[in-house]
Amino acid sequence: MLKATKSFIANLKKQKRENKSLLFLDNVKIIKDALANKSIRAECLLTSQDSLPFDSMGVKVFKVDDKTIEQLSDTKTPQKVLCIAYLIPNVVELPKTNFLVLDGLQDPGNVGTLIRSAFASGFETIFLVDSVRRENSKLVRSSVGAVFNSKVYQMSREKFVELAKANNFNLLMCDMNGENIFTFKADRQVGVVVGNEGQGVSDEIASLCYKTVMIPMQKGIESLNAGVSGSIIMYEINKSKFE
Repeated sequence: MLKATKSFIANLKKQKRENKSLLFLDNVKIIKDALANKSIRAECLLTSQDSLPFDSMGVKVFKVDDKTIEQLSDTKTPQKVLCIAYLIPNVVELPKTNFLVLDGLQDPGNVGTLIRSAFASGFETIFLVDSVRRENSKLVRSSVGAVFNSKVYQMSREKFVELAKANNFNLLMCDMNGENIFTFKADRQVGVVVGNEGQGVSDEIASLCYKTVMIPMQKGIESLNAGVSGSIIMYEINKSKFE
């Protein structure tokens, strides 16, 4: 284990402020999963403990004090370990199962929740279309590391529309004016589209959707949180797998 110098720590603090592509992971489980999945390029590991609770896999480990961990962490109670890393860019592969399209979502908590729900319900590919960046620390925490799956793709709306048209994606839009999801039966592979929290699905992507579905609700409630509604719809579509 190496001892971190003052200049080394000062440079990390500067990178924390200025480099939005750099990840500062402060959860032991998330760090272990990301290293195991080889979805990150780890620059170094920091710890205030005498040893790590997991295999460093050859990544340089620096000993620092608790204060440094707290200053570089995004949480109030970090786990005394930090991984400084970059996400490895993904090469886009066509979905082999039902998939999720997040169109312009900006709330990292919603996006992280939806990514986690997608993998849990059998949606193995997620497209982040003009949405919050994968590197967002709140997104990483709310997905509990699921964002490090190799099938999470970030792209522009223009690129996604081009991809969807070229491969005849069957897109299913979530909107309050659609068909009851509890009576809907998917007879083909579908991509569930969840739109921006305030504006919904963009016109460009809405025009590609062959069907619209909704969750019926009691009077007085116009809509559900995007993370909740998207999760319900994905589970309902794939419920036959769990019966």
